[in-house]
Amino acid sequence: MRRTRPAALVLALAATLALTACGQDSEGGGKATPKGGKGSTIGIAMPTKSSERWIADGNNMAQQFRALGYKTDLQYGEDSVDQQVAQVENMITKGVDALVIAAIDGRALGDVLKQAADQHIKVISYDRLILGSPNVDYYASFDNEKVGVLQATYIVDKLGLKNGKQGPFNIELFAGSPDDNNTRYFFQGALKTLQPYIDKKQLVVRSGQTRLNQVTTLRWDGATAQKRMDDLLTKAYSTEHVDAVLSPYDGISIGILSALRSGGYGTSAKPYPVVTGQDAEVASVKSIIAGDQSQTVYKDTRALAKQAVQMADAVLTGKTPQVNDTKTYDNEKKVVPAFLLDPVSVDKSNYQATLVDSGYIKASDLK
Repeated sequence: MRRTRPAALVLALAATLALTACGQDSEGGGKATPKGGKGSTIGIAMPTKSSERWIADGNNMAQQFRALGYKTDLQYGEDSVDQQVAQVENMITKGVDALVIAAIDGRALGDVLKQAADQHIKVISYDRLILGSPNVDYYASFDNEKVGVLQATYIVDKLGLKNGKQGPFNIELFAGSPDDNNTRYFFQGALKTLQPYIDKKQLVVRSGQTRLNQVTTLRWDGATAQKRMDDLLTKAYSTEHVDAVLSPYDGISIGILSALRSGGYGTSAKPYPVVTGQDAEVASVKSIIAGDQSQTVYKDTRALAKQAVQMADAVLTGKTPQVNDTKTYDNEKKVVPAFLLDPVSVDKSNYQATLVDSGYIKASDLK
């Protein structure tokens, strides 16, 4: 009997320790030092399949993660904020080891990212900075202000303003979605380039709409942009010609060009204005080749996907991700360490070398 009691105490103590260890795992204790390589799962939340660039981004990341031995859970929110939040919550519930998120609404993810932080899940904000949350660990994007500078500089150059042409030239301004933080940076870069010419009245915005809150395009929607351009032509250009349109994105550019076409533009007597864009989508590159859209900004999503994959791999293997900007991207709760890639201006003169020869777009897709 005396030998039985100590044995029972030992068994009870062992059981208690086992239960304690299980309790730590159930609260995410095991996530504090997440495993890297095979067996780990990365949640990838993309905003929509309506833009070919987001399909490419998601597929590029999934392929690169799998090449490193990770599993992936790739979801598209289809421009529904509630759907994206539910998708991310589901990823957390299923136990992903890291999240890469291109937010539909940069301010809508605070609560769900708190859940991720509670489970020690690292979060990489992809291309669109997530706002208002301290639980964003890293940011992978392009130099977004430079995108706007490239678009505006193209307009200035094509109108000959640097070469002494005084104009005045008529210009209208479009911006991206108001819930996308990048919109502010694109517009900021463009306006600081155009403002000196607006101040000198070499460029005239006949609609008077020059503030960001007057020119945004919800969800970057081409149909919304088309309707606004229709309205601008009716109200401000019944007897005037539009010489340039600052468009921040190819999908918006397509809508703008549709409105211009309906307004009689696109003929030798009434040529299209200079119209910019972004993302080098196939439809817009074909439009550039045809002489309709003038320019786009190429952002190599393969390189961006690679950077996000490297960041996630680093945090999951106990390394420090590479960053090149620790000052610019304040999400209102913290300055998020970022790695920024360089965008490239593309038009009819360099699309072949930049897009086709690099393998970004197949020549057959442009026929």
